[in-house]
Amino acid sequence: MLDAAWYAVAVRSNFERIVAQSLRQKEYEVFLPSYLSKRRWSDRTKVVECALFSGYLFCRMDLRQRVPLLNTPGVASIVGIGKCAVPVEDCEIAALQRLVESGLPVAPWPFLKAGQFVYINRGPLAGVEGIVIAAKNRSRLVVSVEMLQRSVTVEIENDWAEPSRPAYSRSAEYMPACQPASLSYATVRRSL
Repeated sequence: MLDAAWYAVAVRSNFERIVAQSLRQKEYEVFLPSYLSKRRWSDRTKVVECALFSGYLFCRMDLRQRVPLLNTPGVASIVGIGKCAVPVEDCEIAALQRLVESGLPVAPWPFLKAGQFVYINRGPLAGVEGIVIAAKNRSRLVVSVEMLQRSVTVEIENDWAEPSRPAYSRSAEYMPACQPASLSYATVRRSL
């Protein structure tokens, strides 16, 4: 797959795991980040595994190989602008993978655009960038996926973070792998 990139795939609600399994059988590289959530019913409370981005999963593929993916039961579409699929930044996927692999408790979070950008310089998330927020007297790191306009949060220690500018505002010598397109999704959408 020479032109492979990560794409967000919209799927039917609560079908994320089933679609991920079907796509893996079709030999697609799939990333379905998940988290543990306590769900309460009238007679019991249970911890269940839920998709971190409800209704979405990520698939690394060459767009020329999209037809089998789109024909998979439960797949609604590939996320993009209009009818044009747009890849998710590799650095956003890498940050999400680091969060999930860290073993720290993660949870969905409302998408945030403004706030203090930080660089995590130690701990299990060293090298990850995001926005720091305060919640319940603790610091939390928010990592966002621009294309989906969704975010994920993870609790961090205050001494892990140092102030930073977003990766796309620094020169290529500091972070060459994370250079977003010149127009953001929101900018393109407003101009349509």
